[in-house]
Amino acid sequence: MSDYPEPLEDQEEELAIFMPYFLFHWHPAGPPRGKKATDGAGLIAQLYLEEKGDQLTDKDRLFLEQATAQPLRFYEVLWSKPGERMELRDILIGGETEVIERTASRTLKQGDIVYGQIWNLTGYSILGCLAPFAFPPKWKSEVIGLRKKLQKRIAKKNRDLGAGDLVRYAEEVREAYLDLRDALHTPPTLANADGDPLMFHTMAFEVASAEAAFEALVSLAVGRTKKELRAEAEFDEEGKLRDVQFDWLKKGNRNTPTWENTILGTIKISECLLVAEVNSENRARRLRDKIEKRLGTGAVHKSTVVKTTEEMVKSAGGQQKRAKSKKMGELLRDPEVRKQLKDHLQEQVEAWVHKKIPVLGGRTPMEAVKDPEGREIVESLLLQWERHVEDGVFHQGVVPDLGALRRILKLPRCSDARANPWRVGRHGDA
Repeated sequence: MSDYPEPLEDQEEELAIFMPYFLFHWHPAGPPRGKKATDGAGLIAQLYLEEKGDQLTDKDRLFLEQATAQPLRFYEVLWSKPGERMELRDILIGGETEVIERTASRTLKQGDIVYGQIWNLTGYSILGCLAPFAFPPKWKSEVIGLRKKLQKRIAKKNRDLGAGDLVRYAEEVREAYLDLRDALHTPPTLANADGDPLMFHTMAFEVASAEAAFEALVSLAVGRTKKELRAEAEFDEEGKLRDVQFDWLKKGNRNTPTWENTILGTIKISECLLVAEVNSENRARRLRDKIEKRLGTGAVHKSTVVKTTEEMVKSAGGQQKRAKSKKMGELLRDPEVRKQLKDHLQEQVEAWVHKKIPVLGGRTPMEAVKDPEGREIVESLLLQWERHVEDGVFHQGVVPDLGALRRILKLPRCSDARANPWRVGRHGDA
């Protein structure tokens, strides 16, 4: 859809979805609008029919008719029997179709979202074309957003979306696929609890007195007393403060209500040196301002070192990660420690139902399940979590009970379609 697209040879995987579009739907002057949009066939398909139409068999005509008339759309995988078949649910207009499919059924999982075209033939259905990338369940909210957009287009007609609407608005549907495809290949932007991009700052200050610096900054450790922090500090033989370290804290956490506080940064004071570490440019600016205002001439900024997330990971190296994993494994051999960790993880997981989620429009899952659309998105998010469990994402086998979330939200463990992969599916609309 770009005026300056990348060369097709640089995107060979896209041929699986581009060539069917080019042969069956493409119009050099742009897709037709209005009533003509329902004709479906592109220029190449039309010319082919004019020149070769009288040579086609009934089966050839049926294939070509399906290729040009059926709209491309987004489907959710309900179940698959690898190497044989799978059942797909149309996310945009509803309906479930069981398709004969050899290759894709070997890799696609329950909850995957795919972009493609189903051909309804005599007594069975197949995938006429399929995009080379599947989207994880958590992205279903994006497709639901497209559905809402298209429903607004026909709101005055007082009816649900139909296959004809998807032909009419095929460019919007295709654009949604391209946007999702690009997002799938764009590295995620990591942010802290304030929403600031992660950028690690280490600021060094020369201080006149460690004791004076501590007294001026100790109130930044919200919720901790001066006595507690001094008990953890080191003093010289004369009783003067030598080393102390504490976190810059704020009360509570807007994203996780169960958290008592949020760590904004770390402050280390040792004799004549103060080192402050934070994970964003915004926090670095705020903390430097606080230090210089509170200490005045008693603190002189010497340097600020900034590292990206990639640089931090590279400098940490795999050895440190392996050592941490080994240490955690040793701790988890203790049944009591293992139980405490699992209980804490379960507490955090269950707190999620009361957390405001952006893809739910700022609502909590508990609020969202009260309407069909919100319930659908919550289901997709839970399915993503359940997939993480299957993929072994949780450390050392300490796995939360995600069934508890379904019980709290009063959601079934799975739909009839997912529970029984052998039931007969019904064909989608032609």
